[in-house]
Amino acid sequence: MREGEPRLLLESALLGVVGALSAQLFMWMLRACNHLFLYALAGYLPPGLESGGALQQTIGPHGLWLIPAVTTLGGLLSGILVYRFAPEAEGHGTDTAVEAFHRKEGLIRPQVAPVKMLASAITIGSGGAAGREGPIALIASGLGSLYARLAHRTEEERRLLLLAGMAAGLSAIFRSPMGTGVFAIEILYGRMEFEVGALLYTMLSSAVAYTVNGAFVGFRPLFKVPTIPTPAFSDYASYAVLGLAASLVATVLPQVFYYIRDLFRLLPLPVWTRPAIGGLGVGLLALRLPQVLGGGYGWIQLAINGQLTLFLLLGLILAKMLAPSLFVGAMLGGSFAILLHQIPAVFVVVGMAAVFGAAARVPIATMLMVTEMAGGYHLLVPAGLAVMISYLLQVRLSSFVKYRSLYEGQVPTRQDSPAHYLEQIQIAFNLLGRKNLPVMDKLGHLDLVRLLRSRIRFDLPGNRQLTMGVIKEDSPLVGKTIRMLYQQLSIHDFEIVAIMRREHVLLPHPDTLVEPKDRVILIASLPAQEALARHIAPIPEVEEGGMQAPMSDAA
Repeated sequence: MREGEPRLLLESALLGVVGALSAQLFMWMLRACNHLFLYALAGYLPPGLESGGALQQTIGPHGLWLIPAVTTLGGLLSGILVYRFAPEAEGHGTDTAVEAFHRKEGLIRPQVAPVKMLASAITIGSGGAAGREGPIALIASGLGSLYARLAHRTEEERRLLLLAGMAAGLSAIFRSPMGTGVFAIEILYGRMEFEVGALLYTMLSSAVAYTVNGAFVGFRPLFKVPTIPTPAFSDYASYAVLGLAASLVATVLPQVFYYIRDLFRLLPLPVWTRPAIGGLGVGLLALRLPQVLGGGYGWIQLAINGQLTLFLLLGLILAKMLAPSLFVGAMLGGSFAILLHQIPAVFVVVGMAAVFGAAARVPIATMLMVTEMAGGYHLLVPAGLAVMISYLLQVRLSSFVKYRSLYEGQVPTRQDSPAHYLEQIQIAFNLLGRKNLPVMDKLGHLDLVRLLRSRIRFDLPGNRQLTMGVIKEDSPLVGKTIRMLYQQLSIHDFEIVAIMRREHVLLPHPDTLVEPKDRVILIASLPAQEALARHIAPIPEVEEGGMQAPMSDAA
């Protein structure tokens, strides 16, 4: 049992309550901003879920002509708030939480959550093409981080509570306790890997949040899916084709999102004006396609009901590429349903799962989330087929482009996460300290080269550091034993921990001969590092033909 586990469980449950209440507050603010900006100023109200109204849009006496002014105003107010008080709240939000887990010791500044809540409510409420999942992920994880800081929790516990908060907020927004519990531990990595040590806490917090949120809005699924039969085996070819199409869309989505972001960053204008320019663009597009306004959850429901035309569905896939990928996936699925003469509800649900699961690199969580949001667990198998095809192809296709995922903060695996570097160093020392392991044929997942090339300084007692280098081919030490090496450099303070020779890891023995290109892990003082520089070269940034990192960076 992890030390302090009962306390962490209680705190995860508490964050479940906090996450649900913050989600309710966020939704109330979103509806208020929606009514103030779009309805009161522009006379427009989108259908359904976001405005709390019926599944039909409301257009006032001025038509749609005031919408560009409202979306620009909303973007301007949001930009001033974010860039004045919490610049890290820029963007969709989830990335900031992921970045905080990996690289910021689970710390999110206290002002980020309220700033993100208000700025996102204004952005979405005024018609900005954004979803609710990113903001609530950052808001709730920020509250988890704030609690951990106030309670003086350790770095590891801060990270766990950050994830518990994220799961709670998403669970309340999407009414998906199992899917969001898995989402919080899967979103961290770009490959099929999970932060399994946090699963107990994220599942508990998401379950509590779902229960508390249900007291306010009930326990019905987010989307209303009509009763449909279990898909026939003959229909699975259609779901496979949908998965193929979803992989293409999921590969393009990150490119469009980040290239437009990069383009905006090049504009010679104050940073706080950029959201206003984006809002103006969305508003002008809305003159022709008002469906691009807001998160679009009402339009997703209309697609589930089969009330949107093929022409409109195809147009929205292209027009709302900057929007939540759930929306784009829903429109893609609806298009396929019409083309293949299938039940719209099934394909809309499966399309949402296939696009978002691949674009965000969260296939398992998405299958659970979407089926919970639609209340259709009998769709789990067709959704699983489409998601896996989409995910596997997207991973392959995205290897040829610049942006591989919707989330830049993701790292490939646990061994690539700075959150686990020190943990891996400890594992390394434990392994190297076993005297009955003179040779290890495989290093496995323990990548000391990557660890020691990281920006983390491994300072040790006595003004010494853990460092690493490669024996130079022309070094006088080549061909000599470890004993002779110590004798020759006896005036310097250093200790060889291990020698990595090709695929082997050797514990140093007095009679071990030093060979050229041996990678040496050692503990050394700064004077010793300077003396050893005659014999040991820095580890290359890329092992084969790449640039080199200075030894000071590897320490």
